[in-house]
Amino acid sequence: MSHFKPQKPEKDLISIRINKDLLHEIDSLSQKNEISRNEFIVQSILFAIKNMEK
Repeated sequence: MSHFKPQKPEKDLISIRINKDLLHEIDSLSQKNEISRNEFIVQSILFAIKNMEK
């Protein structure tokens, strides 16, 4: 029988400066998609990295 072992993924805390208009747009989109601001930003960054011209 397998045992459940909760794990916390390793993450680093950073801060960024972002203009107010963009922050409001991010907040609006994250609310519409029912995800946190942080998760929205992370997913946006991952999408941008995966879709960059190499």
